[in-house]
Amino acid sequence: MAAENHTLFTDFIFLGVSDRKDVQQGLFVLFLLVYGITVIPNLGMMLLIKVDPRLHTPMYYLLSNLSFCDVCYSSTVSPKMLADFLAEPKRIPYSMCAFQLYFCGAFADVECLLLAVMAYDRYVAICNPLFYTIAMSGGICTRLVAGAYIVGLVDSAIHTCCTYYLSFCKSNVINHFFCDIPPLLALSCSDTSINDIMIFTFSSCIVGCSIVTVLLSYCYIITTIFRMNCAEGRQKAFSTCASHLTAVAIFHGTLLFMYFRPSSSYSMDTDKMASVFYTVVIPMLNPLLYSLRNKDVIGALKKNDEH
Repeated sequence: MAAENHTLFTDFIFLGVSDRKDVQQGLFVLFLLVYGITVIPNLGMMLLIKVDPRLHTPMYYLLSNLSFCDVCYSSTVSPKMLADFLAEPKRIPYSMCAFQLYFCGAFADVECLLLAVMAYDRYVAICNPLFYTIAMSGGICTRLVAGAYIVGLVDSAIHTCCTYYLSFCKSNVINHFFCDIPPLLALSCSDTSINDIMIFTFSSCIVGCSIVTVLLSYCYIITTIFRMNCAEGRQKAFSTCASHLTAVAIFHGTLLFMYFRPSSSYSMDTDKMASVFYTVVIPMLNPLLYSLRNKDVIGALKKNDEH
């Protein structure tokens, strides 16, 4: 990369989740368990949706893509973090740091946009059920998901290139457990004001569009639910909405906390803990929030167990 000509280091060193050596092995076991709980249910959900014809609907197609995104997102961070619990020092090559930064940003954007598409899907299903097969046809779903991936990949490429054109000459020690934009900007000896503006502008577009879509969708959904005469229908709709809104609140809350403020107010220790939620915890929670409480999924699991 061109930035290497202006950088004194060939690698970075993480301080990790905790710098206390006496808790490293305990954290390794804990996060290995979390990673296993993340990967196995998400892959299982993808397989179940693939093999069960009853789950070949737009809603489960989107859930399958969310599971895929969660596996990729978590796998970009967790394996290196787990290895670092048992390593000293916790080194990452300069190029590998760029790779991790790029894919973390890309999958964060994709998940953000998928949450918006899922909100729109629920809006059409509840508020305009007769229009559902047209509005969420296979072709439209595919284009919406493809659009989310394209936007995520392009946006992350822009931020990664802009970050790695900076000079890093203060230190190569990152007070974090993975390569993220805020801790890297904190290490740079270049002017990062342009980076701050670009992060705010592009993130505002993506996160803002996602949040507005979710809020508008659920305003119409809640209004429609209260007009329902069937108590069972209201309860089922509220259950679906509660799961989705919980995931949206956790994911968007941590992203807003992390990125929508100037780097001068960046607190490494506080933000490092917040990062654990959106890189490790949320990908683990999504299968539980969206799928394991769903009667269709439980029925499909029972059916496949019988066979």
